[in-house]
Amino acid sequence: MEPFLRRLAALIILIVAIQVAGSIAYSLTEDVSLWHGFLFTLDTVATVGSAPEPPDLPGQITKILLIVLGVGTLFYALVTVTEFFVAGHLGEILEERRTLKEIEDLKGHHLICGFGRVGRQVARDLLTGGDDFVIIDGLDENKHIADQMGVPFLHGRPSDDEMLRAAGVERAVSVLACVDSDAENIFICLTARELRSDITVVARASVEDSEKKLRRAGADRVISPYKSSGAEMARLALQPQVTGVVDVAPEYRMEEIDVSEGCEAEGMPIGQVRGTTTIAALRNSDGNVHPQPAGDTVLRAGDVLVAMGTVDALKKLEAMFVPGPARARGSVLGDLG
Repeated sequence: MEPFLRRLAALIILIVAIQVAGSIAYSLTEDVSLWHGFLFTLDTVATVGSAPEPPDLPGQITKILLIVLGVGTLFYALVTVTEFFVAGHLGEILEERRTLKEIEDLKGHHLICGFGRVGRQVARDLLTGGDDFVIIDGLDENKHIADQMGVPFLHGRPSDDEMLRAAGVERAVSVLACVDSDAENIFICLTARELRSDITVVARASVEDSEKKLRRAGADRVISPYKSSGAEMARLALQPQVTGVVDVAPEYRMEEIDVSEGCEAEGMPIGQVRGTTTIAALRNSDGNVHPQPAGDTVLRAGDVLVAMGTVDALKKLEAMFVPGPARARGSVLGDLG
């Protein structure tokens, strides 16, 4: 809207200037009043042709200049207005107003700053959880993806104060800085923390050196996709029986552990297996979930155990769920040693 209004304002100023200059020129060359000069100029610029032909050469030159400048300017103004409607800019403006109105009604939502591969995955997870969120991104192609998902999208730089305000940062619960550039994520953290000192800020770091800078910029949590994926791959290779891990605190975490066929814990009651860990739930192979199962519940192959405890306690627990072939290989290697 702003570029169109600037062009339209410039054209209006130019048309007014031509009208004033033509009025003065006609008044001087034809020896008439300014009002009659204004009427002559308006008649010429509007191509009405009702005014008499100037008898003198200066008046004729003035008319020619007004025809070239005035008609050209009016034609360009007509093209500008036509382009505004034909190109669909009016529809875009109305759509943006609807989006802003929708955002005004949101409260307790999340702001996804950057809609690349990481931002899209965050959006899919939030959609699955039924949470509201607003996307801020500077690429036009990402708007089509957001429209397909049916979520609010604001086109602009996520680190700008006005963009975050338009996205409702005052009513949001978190800001998720997912831009590919670490420098831009730092600016997002600084801006968000300046606008809301109590908001939760989670930032993405592409390189390890950026983690400390993001925390200094105000990020509460910093996630490195490459570091996390590498650690996850290594964990799955070293501990295939552990299917999921959630860090609860620096010294505590929660794990999902598969009961594999042939493992040491198969056929044993939970009370003999858990040690100092807390068993939060047991999911049977048929999909039924049993919160806080009794200690005499016998573990069967295909079950999934959800346990919480310290790192050392969970390591002891994991050792009892090592799959049969892997446990056998470890035993043979121990005997050879």
